Amino acid sequence: MGLHRFAARVLGSAMVFVAVAGTLAGAPTAASAADNTPDVVGGTRAAQGEFPWIVRLSMGCGGSLYTSTIILTAAHCVPGSGTNTSITVTAGAVDLQSSTRITVRSTKVYENPRYNSTGAEDWALIKIASPINLPTIPPASSADNSGTFTIMGWGATREGGGQQRYLMKATVPFVDDTTCNGSSSYNGEVVPYAEICAGYMAGGVDTCQGDSGGPMVKKNSAGAWVQVGIVSWGYGCARRNYPGVYTEVSAFTSAIAAAAATL
Repeated sequence: MGLHRFAARVLGSAMVFVAVAGTLAGAPTAASAADNTPDVVGGTRAAQGEFPWIVRLSMGCGGSLYTSTIILTAAHCVPGSGTNTSITVTAGAVDLQSSTRITVRSTKVYENPRYNSTGAEDWALIKIASPINLPTIPPASSADNSGTFTIMGWGATREGGGQQRYLMKATVPFVDDTTCNGSSSYNGEVVPYAEICAGYMAGGVDTCQGDSGGPMVKKNSAGAWVQVGIVSWGYGCARRNYPGVYTEVSAFTSAIAAAAATL
């Protein structure tokens, strides 16, 4: 999979740097087993309007429209909770240079306070100054660990690559916790109650650096898109035996709703 967002994950007394999975995430680093950054690798261009609720954040992450005035993203993408007017949210266009894109500034940030203590539970909310009048995407109401998921982002399309101008997408299968946490993969680093793995154990398709915070989605039984995951971390991008690791949104629907109410 691709390099993922870069964030410090605390494991006991050791600090390990992790990157977001997939082809679309963060900044490049040396291609070592400790690299964890995501972007969408092995993907194709998304069509205009195909995923109207995805947004790009100026710090180099992705996000999704939880409501018209609140963005759901990853905790590792934000600097902490409080008043924050430094983030620009871009929405409404797959081309980040499009003249039709919508840009709005942030006003407040809520970082899940458990993220720094658990090294998991990687979610945050950003309040914006004015509504974005586009469709929103609801969180999955229950765990859905079957079939395939859709990932997307403006992150790198290869490990160590740069941000993309156009939104990319890919399809990845669910990977069970036993396989993902196996000795030839993450060896127990994945937190089952909070995280979900998706990707190909053979590698080749993933999120990557610059994709952090973006949504992993699927259609529910009614044919409507729901958000299953948030791009969180991984070792490199699209590497063999290292699928992307995503925040499992269904585990935090109540906590996210309660936090949104405070904004």
